[in-house]
Order: sequence, then C-alpha cells, then structure tokens
Amino acid sequence: MDFLRIKAGPRAYEQLMDGGGVWDRVSTYFGPAAGPRWLVAQGFDLALMKEGLLGRALPVWLVGSSAGAWRFAAWLQPEPEKSYAALREAYTAVTYARGDTPETILDKLLNVINAYIEDDALPFALNHKRYRLAVLTARTRHLAASEVGWVQKGGLALCLIGNMISRANLARFAERVVFFYGPRPPAFCTHPDFRGRFIRLSPNNFKQAVMASGAIPLVVAGVRDIFGAPRGVYRDGGLIDYHLSHDYSSRPDDLVLFFHHQERIIPGWLDKKLPRRQPSPEALERVLMVFPSEAFLAQLPYGKVPDRDDFVTFINEPAERIRYWNRSAELAAPLGEMFLELVESGRIRRVLERF
Repeated sequence: MDFLRIKAGPRAYEQLMDGGGVWDRVSTYFGPAAGPRWLVAQGFDLALMKEGLLGRALPVWLVGSSAGAWRFAAWLQPEPEKSYAALREAYTAVTYARGDTPETILDKLLNVINAYIEDDALPFALNHKRYRLAVLTARTRHLAASEVGWVQKGGLALCLIGNMISRANLARFAERVVFFYGPRPPAFCTHPDFRGRFIRLSPNNFKQAVMASGAIPLVVAGVRDIFGAPRGVYRDGGLIDYHLSHDYSSRPDDLVLFFHHQERIIPGWLDKKLPRRQPSPEALERVLMVFPSEAFLAQLPYGKVPDRDDFVTFINEPAERIRYWNRSAELAAPLGEMFLELVESGRIRRVLERF
C-alpha cells in the first residue's frame, strides 16, 4: 500500500523523468507553518538527517516558518538527532489550561525551545558546513501589534479584509522579516518580487527569532524587539508565509524539497478560506513535494494528522492527546525510508505527479 504521494513542478518533473538525480540538486528544504502537523514529518526529517543526503555538494538552505523553523533549528545542533528527539518530546508533553493567557503560553513554548537548543551550541549552529537556516517571521504593525486581545482581533480582521482583496495588502499590517545564517542572504530574498527585509542570525537573536516564528496571533504573545532587527512585535511567520509562497530555489536547475502534511498548498495563514488563493506557477516550478496519502491518513488515530485543535479537544485529557500524537509520529516514522527507496530504486518516476 502506498503511503506517499509525490508532486513536482514543470521543471522539477522534467528533470526527474529524464533520470536526473535528487540529492545534489536540492538547494532548499522548505518547512511550512504546520503546528502539530509537523509530527508526521519527523520520520522524513530523520531519514534525511541520518543518511546525510542534503548539502553534500553545496550547503542547503533550510527555510521555514513556525513549526518548520522549529524543526530545522534542531538540524543545526551538534547532535541533531538527539536535539530533534528532545523537540518532539518537549513539544508533545507541554500542556495548557483554560486559564492560560498568551503570555503564559509564550513562557511554556520558550521552555520547549530551551529543552532542545542549548545556548553554548549556538556558535556551532551558526557555522554549520552543510545547512544554513532561514527563519520566516512577521513584524506586525498598528492594531495587529497590540497585545490587548480585542485590539489585536480588530487589527487581524482588517488584515483579513485587505488580504481578501489582495495579498499585497498584507504589507500594511505585517512586514516579512527573514532571519538567516550564511555569508549572504538566501536567493529568494533578492528576487524582484520579495517584499520585506532580512537580518543575520546571531547567538543573541537565534532563539528569539525561532520563538517569534511560532508566536501564533491571539494565542501566543509576540516577541518584542529582537536583537539586531527593527523594533516591534514579531509573530508567526505563517501569517505571511503559511505554506509555500515563493520560488525558494538558489539556481535555475535546483530542486526545492517540500514535505507537506496535505495536498493543498496555502500561501498565507489568512488564505485558508480562500480556495482560489494558490502559489504562483513560478513558485512551484522547481518544487518536489512529498505528502501522506489518504491510505496513510486512514490508519492514524482519529483518521487525521494531529493539529492545534487537539489542545482544545483534549484539554481535559492531556494523556490521551499525548498518546495520540506519539502514535501518529510512530506511524509516520517509516515515511522517510519509503521516500528514499523510491528515489534510489528509480520508482519515483512511476509515482510522480504534476502540479
């Protein structure tokens, strides 16, 4: 039974069908803002990590927002598999109560980050030879920057209305800020259609940037005044870059690897209820997207990938949520090896679909 589906953009499809290799062509591995859904990506991540398949020829950009950035921060640690396991354990075990506020939730999530990223390991992470990190955040403006609940809701409502008209209106309410490590910013930051700014990561802002990238509006308090960046309140990068919204390749013949939890790609967080809002054809040109099939989803507890609603559904039964999440991660563990076998055997060409 096939538990994976694989789609490719036009250029990526042609390269792979012509028998082109995969691993040395991947210049970017993209991680979406997925909330707890990232747990089904852990088997895929660990397979690539253990085999050392990325960054063999040239360093690979690990680009992510929210959960994507959290995953990739573990890749850069001195003991990445151990760090990744610590992230999964701390993230899964954290519990919330009905009396929690955005400020108390921020504190709990900071504890998760501290559980898998050690301060004395940051110089190593920022000098990694194979991986370079790019963390996507959103510096909110005007009402959306307020920590007063009803004021922030009003700002997000205006943002929602503006976004329905055009994604370009998001810039009125939030600015994309990319925190990166490397001798130069990732290529997508220099594309003509890029809107925002980019800031170099350092030991002084690494954890702040990673935390900000997952600071969900209204749920988690924003991260204020990140070191080395413009003053302001930084929130979840998924507000602007929810799934895949840019051409993240570095060179014309590169591949952008993208493990996703579903088939639909949603550019921004506010586009979820706009089914016609899709990434541009240019953004998908070089993308190789891997995602679980319906057959895989059917075997999961409750028949679905873990999501943020589970915190509410199981608020009085945290042990059941933790059991469900751990079981989902265990079932997803073989997905990486399945993909590797498809690539190495050449069978990927038999199952490859076009966008």
